[in-house]
Amino acid sequence: MGKRIYNFNAGPAALPLTALKEIQEEILDFKGSGMSVLEVSHRSKWFDDVINEAIERTRRLLNLGDDFRVLFVQGGASLQFCMIPMNLSLDARPVDYINTGTWSTKAIKEAKIQGKDVREIGSSEERNFAYIPKDFQVDEDAAYLHFTSNNTIKGTQWAKFPHSGDIPLVCDMSSDIMSRAFDVRPFGLIYAGAQKNIGPSGTAMVIIREDMLERVPDYLPTMLKYTTFAEKGSMFNTPACFVIYTINLVLKWLEETIGGMENMERINREKGAIIYDFIDQSDFYVGTADKDSRSLMNVTFRLPDEELEKKFVEEALKEGLGGLKGHRSVGGCRASIYNATGLEAVRALVEFMGEFQRKQG
Repeated sequence: MGKRIYNFNAGPAALPLTALKEIQEEILDFKGSGMSVLEVSHRSKWFDDVINEAIERTRRLLNLGDDFRVLFVQGGASLQFCMIPMNLSLDARPVDYINTGTWSTKAIKEAKIQGKDVREIGSSEERNFAYIPKDFQVDEDAAYLHFTSNNTIKGTQWAKFPHSGDIPLVCDMSSDIMSRAFDVRPFGLIYAGAQKNIGPSGTAMVIIREDMLERVPDYLPTMLKYTTFAEKGSMFNTPACFVIYTINLVLKWLEETIGGMENMERINREKGAIIYDFIDQSDFYVGTADKDSRSLMNVTFRLPDEELEKKFVEEALKEGLGGLKGHRSVGGCRASIYNATGLEAVRALVEFMGEFQRKQG
């Protein structure tokens, strides 16, 4: 096997080595079945055990009450952008959105396509989404309040989630789910494309509160109704079996190796401090997000010019540091330091950044 690099990709992203090794061990013979996990029937006890274990681990890690369902829906977070207004909007009531960049913008667009009364109650667009809005008023009659908890492209993150009173929160947590402890009770629905922090690409984890299921209209197409997935345990049709299997192994790592959300959050804060402290004492690297809005998952920064940024990314890869190019829509550099990208990787990155600065500065 070739040498593994430190993986700072934004998604598909790093997976825990323990999970990858377990996949390697079971890929030819899953639990004595004589078949690969890629081959076993989704209707078999083998897969039943996998999906049920993934659901139970999610429940334990996030401290979910009995009034929450854990679903696996194909189509990634992008399909959720349209499913949410389809399923959760209410007649004659607006839907509130806070716009913090690309993924929020896409979610807003999908609600508007359906003719919903979309109210953008907060936005940081006027400063190129460099911060999380604080000055907004939730409509008292809103069906829900939608926001994106972490913004991969702009490198911003909600340090504290918005307070919405009795209005259910709906949140795209694709890039920071399972990265910190939080209270799930104000949330009507949480969704996350798996490929950033909990697994490979191919499905979205959806955590939905029971009362939200009562809103789902009968007239929606079968595969676009949350009730279809809830009533059939995400098994109405063949789910993304291998993705769910891998998610379960990542959750196992979070539970048994890391020791839960509080420990994971502590590690993530330490990782963030190492890299942001380095950027702050440098006059060569400049962070792009306001300090009080900085993401602990995606660290975005610029160098003095674009040629240096290109050279930085190329030389970093030669040193075994991959995935540091910024999103094509904004340029610059970005280090995605998701759960599975450890302290060792962050320390190696900062050491390289220091050497590069000395050579070029």
